Amino acid sequence: MTRIKRGYIAQKRRKKIRLFTSSFRGTHSRLTRTIPQQKIKALVSAYRHRNRKKGDFRGLWISRINAVIGDKKKDIYNIYSHLMYNLYKGQLLLNRKIIAQIAIFKGNCLLMIANEMIIKYEFPGD
Repeated sequence: MTRIKRGYIAQKRRKKIRLFTSSFRGTHSRLTRTIPQQKIKALVSAYRHRNRKKGDFRGLWISRINAVIGDKKKDIYNIYSHLMYNLYKGQLLLNRKIIAQIAIFKGNCLLMIANEMIIKYEFPGD
């Protein structure tokens, strides 16, 4: 009986998967059995880290805001939570990303907003 080579469809399928994993190291980019496993693992990690990135950015924005308002030289809030509480109470619809950008590029503008909040509202618990 003559030898029959496999058809091009299976080769095309493997080649498509191999292109996805071509940047992986070692046998994870070469062996046909481990390639699909690594592809699934990579996609799961990508999904998980997309969600984790949102929390990382939120932490970054909070630390940037805190760096500006926590400065002891300036006569404003020194506690981040008091500022955010009074912004919420004053119904100022600024999210943390926008406040962080204001803090970086226009620090004086954030100080003016914070001073207005001090004049309007007292600290919670005072």
